[in-house]
Amino acid sequence: MTSARPVVAALVRLGQTVAAAESLTAGLVTATLTEVPGSSAVVRGGLVVYATDLKAKLAGVDPALLAAHGAVHPEVAAQLAEGARERCGADWGLGLTGVAGPDPQDGVAPGTVHIGLAGPAGRDVRTHWFEGDRAAVRRASVTAALDLLGEHLT
Repeated sequence: MTSARPVVAALVRLGQTVAAAESLTAGLVTATLTEVPGSSAVVRGGLVVYATDLKAKLAGVDPALLAAHGAVHPEVAAQLAEGARERCGADWGLGLTGVAGPDPQDGVAPGTVHIGLAGPAGRDVRTHWFEGDRAAVRRASVTAALDLLGEHLT
């Protein structure tokens, strides 16, 4: 699992901040970042939007998008990232949605994860297919989110 230390250090060095809107990880990205001493200087906050309706109500995801494609979709991840960034007043927003399993959700296979990043230069979305139980999928999702943010901070 990628350490959050280099991500926090890069944010501190750049004088930038981050926030997250998390579904399947239910706050694990934010919790992982805040385990690092000094993270309070760069972590603005997070939204746990586990229920589909909260993705729209709290994070600003387009309800028409959710109705048409469901909660597990790349554009949902992108809009979660944008919502986290805007609502928390951060330079960077992360958005995570997916299926941790063990059962499919809305026809989407367990292990399918979409991670969005919104930042000063636009947005980036990555889709992953992780193997393992719920805990393994969630851990891998946190690592992938931190890796994605880290790529954009270098």
